[in-house]
Amino acid sequence: MAMAFSAPGLARRIPYTRSPLLFCIRKARLQSSVAIRFAAESGILCKEEDKDCISFALRRKEEIERTDSSIPQWKTLSSEDVGIDTSMISKPTRLVLNGLRKQGYEVYLVGGCVRDLVLRRIPKDFDIITSAQLKEVRKIFTRSLIVGKRFPICHVYVLNTIIEVSSFSTSGSRNGFNNYITKPSNLNEPDYIRWKNCSQRDFTINSLMYDPYKKIVYDYLGAMEDIRKSKVRTIKPANLSFTEDCARILRAGRILMEMNYMLAFGSAEASLRLLWRFGLLEILLPIQASYFVSQGFRRRDASSNMLLILLSNLDKFVAPNRPCHSSLWIALLAFHKALVDQPQDPVVVAAFSLAVHSGGSLYEAIEIAQNISQPHASFHEIVESNHKESDYSLLEQVVDLAVSVDAVICKMTNKQYVSQAMIKYPQAPWSDLVFIPQALSMRVRAIFGCVRSNERGPIPKRSRTINHDSLAMGILPEVRHVFARIVFDTVFPRKQNGQFNNVEPTKR
Repeated sequence: MAMAFSAPGLARRIPYTRSPLLFCIRKARLQSSVAIRFAAESGILCKEEDKDCISFALRRKEEIERTDSSIPQWKTLSSEDVGIDTSMISKPTRLVLNGLRKQGYEVYLVGGCVRDLVLRRIPKDFDIITSAQLKEVRKIFTRSLIVGKRFPICHVYVLNTIIEVSSFSTSGSRNGFNNYITKPSNLNEPDYIRWKNCSQRDFTINSLMYDPYKKIVYDYLGAMEDIRKSKVRTIKPANLSFTEDCARILRAGRILMEMNYMLAFGSAEASLRLLWRFGLLEILLPIQASYFVSQGFRRRDASSNMLLILLSNLDKFVAPNRPCHSSLWIALLAFHKALVDQPQDPVVVAAFSLAVHSGGSLYEAIEIAQNISQPHASFHEIVESNHKESDYSLLEQVVDLAVSVDAVICKMTNKQYVSQAMIKYPQAPWSDLVFIPQALSMRVRAIFGCVRSNERGPIPKRSRTINHDSLAMGILPEVRHVFARIVFDTVFPRKQNGQFNNVEPTKR
């Protein structure tokens, strides 16, 4: 049977991953001889030497789905009836659609972008499929490149944007034909071609196809019903789907990219909760998983903690069409881990974030932090001192915190350290997965370098208005500015008037 699970935020706020959250990472293993795999019927944990549950699923592949009386009836829907707003289709995408259409080719939007349009969300990107062959796409768009050997697609460069175009002629060979669903009996040839392509996708909610010219949405696999029910369901039997493409949870194994989809586009808190709920956090972010376990945080816990609130405040500054650079959310993870290892006085945290914002002006930051009268939030990571510290003592503590954050960033790129993150919990999966490249870690370290060295860095940001283009590119003053605001909003929650906690970052 196909694997399905309920995703409570689907109908309201889907994390911007290109595929939902299920587990299949080759590096993962338990510390005993237990390996995590999918059993076809239940997805339980199986001992490595006990292959019966896997072989049983394979033996049943001929009867799976064919005996399923709940196979959805395919249908076509008016795009207006389902609420698709064509103004949400980006200009570069429209240019590519029009260019192919003018040459007489059929063109469709397909996959997650259609799902997001149905949900009235601005898609992060758009995928196009066409009746043209890829070499014909290249002739139409001179600034284009065919990439991929196993699954070739054409990257079309329009207005500084890459639009991915696939062809029915090449996508038809993907992973072979899907024998695990029954072909509807009332398909004509064009419908059969569309159905065949949709049936080779990963999840039903990603199987919608949309013709923006005829204003028709094609739903061959019950995607609309699953969206309505907030259900994520594999099209093929789960064990086969994830064996075929072990990184479907993190499309094509591009783990950093997919983590960025989850954490940089406005759904960081929801994504982390789902990763934890479905047992993926231990594999992808074992350091943060260890924190959840230490806090007694249950899989379906509706409460919160400092890490989730940091990410929730990050979500307030970004959106699907206004993401941040990955250096920002990595910086937040490292900062939080440093506080977990060594809780700090709220004045130290305030001075630290102000110093980050100002590019290293420590004494000014300390002076402002000491005058904060607003009560701080209550977290295990924040411990108020019983006595007033001298300016010099506070300066030392701020610099020490910067050094600690820097050390955590280095540890996050160290396989040995990552592999030990869950060592206190022997029943948890083991992972030494490191997806942060050295070049990116250096960019993150640069955010705090001005505090660590107690030297003024680049001129700090003066305006309180966020430049989202600069934030997406990782421009240092912009990243520092937003980092400081997120930390303040977390430790000193905003007042009702929306002011920055009555604290203005240092200006020069």
